[in-house]
Amino acid sequence: MQSIKSIVRPDKVDDVKDALSKLSVSGMTVTEVRGHGKQKGHTAVYRGKEYQVTLLPKMQIETVVPDEIVDAAVQAIIAAARTGEIGDGRVFVTPVTRSYRIRTGEQEGTVR
Repeated sequence: MQSIKSIVRPDKVDDVKDALSKLSVSGMTVTEVRGHGKQKGHTAVYRGKEYQVTLLPKMQIETVVPDEIVDAAVQAIIAAARTGEIGDGRVFVTPVTRSYRIRTGEQEGTVR
């Protein structure tokens, strides 16, 4: 199993969710986050005064998928979230060595 964490634009969350649904990825966690990458924010004007917005609103989508569909899931996320502009986001993939269902205590996955 692999954990996929993606940071995307807020308006792309539904597109990513739909793309993952087509791969039968059912479980995911979506969190509102703030941050910046290369774009370092932007200048905004409020009541006639300029100020720097350095932490931009983003959405973090986390899911765990079987090893067999990791590449397909990553490609689906990238295709769904891409606008071609700076600030499209990032995708991180990390191994998951164990998973437990809280309700039953049942272990899912393998120990490496």
